[in-house]
Amino acid sequence: MEWVICIFFFLYGITFGSFFNVVGLRVPLKESIVKPPSHCTTCDRRLTLVDLFPVFSFVFLKGKCRGCGEKISMIYPLMELITGLLFVAAYLHFGFRLELAVALLFISMLVIVTVSDLKYMLIPNKILLPFGIAIFILRIFSPLTPWWDSIIGAAVGFGVLLLIAIVSNGGMGGGDIKLFLVIGLVLGITQTLFTLFLASLIGAIVGVIFLKRTKQGRKTPVPFGPSIAAAALIAYFYGAQLVEWYIGLLN
Repeated sequence: MEWVICIFFFLYGITFGSFFNVVGLRVPLKESIVKPPSHCTTCDRRLTLVDLFPVFSFVFLKGKCRGCGEKISMIYPLMELITGLLFVAAYLHFGFRLELAVALLFISMLVIVTVSDLKYMLIPNKILLPFGIAIFILRIFSPLTPWWDSIIGAAVGFGVLLLIAIVSNGGMGGGDIKLFLVIGLVLGITQTLFTLFLASLIGAIVGVIFLKRTKQGRKTPVPFGPSIAAAALIAYFYGAQLVEWYIGLLN
């Protein structure tokens, strides 16, 4: 029975992952997420069910538009697949508890943020605000221990990133700062700070790789949102164990 539920969550996840691609690509441009219907951005052909089935359509069509043959960005199937796998991971980690709703909302927000930041180097308030409100309400009914940890975590996340932005004279984007406020609500103080450390580490590694692979070098900015999202998810699922392991090494 467990594997049937996992398949359900995977299919549920890749379906929503497809929708999250649309949200992440359209909201920053202030476009409707409903109209116009999904279409090829090159030939403007309206996509049908054959084109839209998450992950599998990309494989079946060999990553190309049926109309014009233009290559489809890997970001679409990748985000769909990641969302599906993360939804399964959330179910396996939390089971059918209220925290599962927090996890699914958190994953959804981070996937949309990743798409948006990768494409436009932008994390819109229209994405963060509704998720932040929904997660805040859920935290009332599924609080951390102690209950105020999420409130202080949000304040610390926002405050530390704001301080970094001030000290670095704009080196930290406003979207990243507000994203950490929501992360603080979910993770609490310790794991929020751990997320910042881990995101900086991941961002540094990605930055070095990116610099080596591009001719433009330092002139090309690297979005920090995906690194934050990856770090936040690692902290959410495994942060306590990793912090405990690290303290053990120091002792």
